[in-house]
Formats: sequence, structure tokens, C-alpha cells
Amino acid sequence: MARQDRHRNVFDIFSSAISSWSGKPVTFVAAVVLIVIWGVTGPFFGFSETWQLVVNTGTTIITFLMVFVLQNSQNRDGEAVQAKLDELILSSQAANEFIGIEKLDEKQLRKLSEDLQRRARALDQEAENV
Repeated sequence: MARQDRHRNVFDIFSSAISSWSGKPVTFVAAVVLIVIWGVTGPFFGFSETWQLVVNTGTTIITFLMVFVLQNSQNRDGEAVQAKLDELILSSQAANEFIGIEKLDEKQLRKLSEDLQRRARALDQEAENV
């Protein structure tokens, strides 16, 4: 189990670094520069199939891998936000029933939302009557 945790931590660290790096303007500029260089070299390679295959294969591989890296980062961010919200709920006078609602299915969430809207309207009416 310890070995598995170590690998998971390495992947988490890797995905965090890649996610952070890929979101920077300099990374976008570097990607544009690479595509421009690739485009400019087209005449030198006679716009061959190999020349086209280089960018097609490269972008496909990068896109495929980035899906997993970014999803890992997004999952961890979502879990962290949920934990922070749960802590705020626990430390306030809010209803503890809201802890863990992210695990409800769509129908249950819709019903909860409708109940909250009814409660909010009732509170608005009470405030108007005061």
C-alpha cells in the first residue's frame, strides 16, 4: 500500500506541475511559436505526409495525455473545495445535512434545490411582513 501511495503522490505532484505550467501565457506563446515554425518548414519538406504526421501525432498524444493530467488536477481541486465548504458548514449555524450533497444524484439535488428555493421565498415573505 505504501508503494501505491508513493506513486499516487508522484502523479499528483506531476499533474499539479503540468496543470500549472500549461495554464500560463508563456506556454500558449510557446505552442503558437512551435506551430508557426512547423508551418514555415512546410515548403522545405514539400508539405509531405510525414511533415503533416509530425504535428498531427504530436498534438494527438499531448491532448490525450493532458485529459488525464487535467482531470486529476480538477478532481483534487473539487475535493478540496468540498472539504472547505464542509468545514464552513460545520463551523457555522448552517444545516449539517448539506455536507456531502455532491454525492447525491441529479434528482435528489433538484429536490434539495427546490426545497431551498421554497425556504428562501418563505423567508422573503417573512421579511416583508416585518
